Amino acid sequence: MFADRLIAATRAHGPLCVGIDPHAGRIPDLFGGDTPEGLERWGISVVEAAAGRAGIVKPQAGLFERHGWQGMRALAQVCAAAKDHGLIVLMDAKRGDIGSTAEGYAKAYLAANSPFVCDALTVNPYMGLDTLEPHVRTAEESGKGVIVLARTSNPGSADYQAKDLEGAPLYARVVESLAPMIDRLKGSSGWSGLTLVTGATGPDEARQLRALAPDALFLVPGYGAQGAGAAEAMAGFVPARNGGNRMEGGCVNASRSVTFPSGSESATSTENWRGLVTKAIDLAQADLNEVAPR
Repeated sequence: MFADRLIAATRAHGPLCVGIDPHAGRIPDLFGGDTPEGLERWGISVVEAAAGRAGIVKPQAGLFERHGWQGMRALAQVCAAAKDHGLIVLMDAKRGDIGSTAEGYAKAYLAANSPFVCDALTVNPYMGLDTLEPHVRTAEESGKGVIVLARTSNPGSADYQAKDLEGAPLYARVVESLAPMIDRLKGSSGWSGLTLVTGATGPDEARQLRALAPDALFLVPGYGAQGAGAAEAMAGFVPARNGGNRMEGGCVNASRSVTFPSGSESATSTENWRGLVTKAIDLAQADLNEVAPR
């Protein structure tokens, strides 16, 4: 089950998830710049830098999609490389639609023979539970995970997610409604592959959501470049269920702060670039492990 694999990865390496976000104009020239080939070479190099230092990566589909089919081919190659290196792959695509369209997204990312090899997919719940069902059902069949937006880290998240709905914020009502799906994707570790996106910029909300969904894994954006520190990012984590003094409950994403550290965009050799990126990954992992020591 996805939840068991992710928890094993965080216990082995720590909670860091390395975001693979190929922002326009930021791919170093030594990889080919902002081209499909550049994205593929850079993305695979990020995978190679992360392997052995982190257990999880998260490619951002939209930043590959802007290059058309060539960009999607690059995304598929990066995902395949990550799996070859034994990494958990979280596909950040935020899909959400009804009926057969949702079935199509689920088959593209979550089926056992999906063309885009990944372990879990981000989905948007705001069209209703029927839009999540095809993803959850496919994940059940394939042992994969579904990552549902709950309380995101962007400034505009309060526009809707925090609105009162019969005495509680909308994001809390969404999570309450997910309880049966959380149970369906529960692994032998006791954690569920029905994962919640809980922004590091809202630690109080993360604690609230942990109380509402004690068995759901959390994917936590907002750490690093978006301004949240390690303690804020891990506010919804709990003592490890297998004992010890570690904290667990999901993973914390860092993208720009670890893949575009100072000097990396102008690096003139892959060795120099790799040294800067691996150092940034190590520093982020160490920072998070101060809160959740292995």
